[in-house]
Amino acid sequence: MLRVENLNVFYGAIHALHNISLTVEDGEVVSLIGANGAGKTTTLHTITHLKEAQSGIIEYNGKDLRKAKDNTIISLGMAHVPEGRHVFRNMTVQENLEMGAFVMKDKVTVKRNMDMVFEYFPRLLERRKQTAGTLSGGEQQMLATGRALMSNPKIVLMDEPSMGLSPLLVKEIFKIIKTLHVNGITVLLVEQNAKMALSIADRAYVLETGSISMSGKASDLLKDENVKKAYLGA
Repeated sequence: MLRVENLNVFYGAIHALHNISLTVEDGEVVSLIGANGAGKTTTLHTITHLKEAQSGIIEYNGKDLRKAKDNTIISLGMAHVPEGRHVFRNMTVQENLEMGAFVMKDKVTVKRNMDMVFEYFPRLLERRKQTAGTLSGGEQQMLATGRALMSNPKIVLMDEPSMGLSPLLVKEIFKIIKTLHVNGITVLLVEQNAKMALSIADRAYVLETGSISMSGKASDLLKDENVKKAYLGA
């Protein structure tokens, strides 16, 4: 489904990503873990055209994403839930969700998708007329995720969904990710909470200072002594 090969990204003279290679197969949850500044967010931004790569391959279902226009990526079936939520604060919950479906012309499908989002997140239904800026951090994360789902994505790229949330809300967000997985949505998850990320993923990659240092089955990495010491507090 998604193939990234020998990806190199620079910020001026700083070499941010060094020959990154990873794959995400249809139906998988793949986690990308690492410390702050390792390059996790840059990887997602480069995949979705928010950052330009200097070299390498980004291929999604056979389509060269480096040559794709920015505004076509969502119509290809890819959605991005950004770090920090980035909801439209002065718009209502419902208007935010409608923005997630801006590429869709079929009002029946838009309505069906909104009903689906409200089924995933009943709290958003309760607050559908409330402005997004008045929501709690957890509710804004639900809204950002719901907005991404409005476009009928085949793959969702999620960037630090647990950031700034209480332990109870973190469990709730990860429960939703599991539900998306069960319902056939592929997920590429960037997450600093390595234990939670590895516990729900099929496979995982470890990023260190812009390079992939380890990869494999998430269950194996969860038991790995080096990963435990570096990321799991062991």
